[in-house]
Amino acid sequence: MDELPIGRRVAYWRGRRKMSQQVFADRLGKSKSWVDKVERGVRRLDKFSVVYEIADVLQVDVQFLLGKEPERRADGTGVPDQVEVEEIRAALERYDQISAFFHAPPEPPLLEQLHKAVNHAWLTYQHAKCGMLTRVLPKLLRDAQAADTAYAGTERSPTAAHLLAQVYQLASSTLRKLGENELSWLAADRAIAAAQRSGDPLLAGVATYRVALSLLALGRARPALEVNVNVANRLAPGTDGKPTTPERLSVYGMLLLQGAIAAARIGDTASVRDLLAGADEAARALGGDHNHYWTSFGPTNVQLHRAAAAVELGEGKLAVETHHQIDPYGFGALLPERRAHHFLDLARGYAQAGDVEGASEMLLEGDRLAPSEIRCRPVAREVLTDVLRRTRGTPPTPIAELAENMGVAA
Repeated sequence: MDELPIGRRVAYWRGRRKMSQQVFADRLGKSKSWVDKVERGVRRLDKFSVVYEIADVLQVDVQFLLGKEPERRADGTGVPDQVEVEEIRAALERYDQISAFFHAPPEPPLLEQLHKAVNHAWLTYQHAKCGMLTRVLPKLLRDAQAADTAYAGTERSPTAAHLLAQVYQLASSTLRKLGENELSWLAADRAIAAAQRSGDPLLAGVATYRVALSLLALGRARPALEVNVNVANRLAPGTDGKPTTPERLSVYGMLLLQGAIAAARIGDTASVRDLLAGADEAARALGGDHNHYWTSFGPTNVQLHRAAAAVELGEGKLAVETHHQIDPYGFGALLPERRAHHFLDLARGYAQAGDVEGASEMLLEGDRLAPSEIRCRPVAREVLTDVLRRTRGTPPTPIAELAENMGVAA
């Protein structure tokens, strides 16, 4: 990429963002012919202001367009930069299993050490330390892949596959938050394959709703609904004669919740109602909020998804009303990532209800709790842009500062 002319780099990133030349041109306020000439090198980009505008539309560090090594962020918010995303991509593009046919695999990490590293990564994710996680994910992916290859065919193979499936899920969820939806789908799909090798159906169930989340982010709501419901039906209590454990209830309940969000996206209110009712029943059977298989499932999370589903249905006022019914103690006990995500949903809900001040406060509340959860997500930029557009006069200082930090034009 560093050796390509700038026009080719623009074309590369435009393709990565799934934009046609016409869509890209419209967002720049240029003609399609102008974009075509730039990408073919017929027209030079000799104004830095234009280059920066292109970088903003493509959501890429301007240094990548200029063929230079981009600077690492040092703003203290923990927001990942494009270098870290590309390092995760490189780790996902490795195929150690094939190479092992021809060369001796590298010395794998000890599974005990890898297990500790994976648990720490989950805690990092759920505490909304996105920048910290993106820095460790490339090595964690390489280590987990190496262990899965090295232990293949041994009695430790299921354990190695289990850890690899978890790392792929971490990568999938992180990439989705950053807007890298195709890459998120790839990681989630690999998580299912690794989970199947581990022999753990609950892990496969968790990996399934990571796939569904990626499908939803790609605009594939109906397949997301179907995959969640199909696997939830297989894990439903009493379907196979196996005991209904707290872990099984948690995974089953989360599949129903994710199914409800997908159903809301396509306007299927009947399915939303039924899936939320099923999840609510599972949460009551569970008896409280827990974090089995890193799901954070329980009565409180059901209420959070009830509000999120209302937002997806365009019922912002109902989402806000649902929020006020949530048990404050249960909500406060949730880990930061889940709470910040909810604040972002609420910001969308307030915006739908025409309450710009409420939407602003929810964005600021989420940013105070977990800056990287708000500042790294494309949907947060969309909400903030809408808030700024609908604010009369000069935006209040806190929201103006957030907009400046996120690079969103007022």
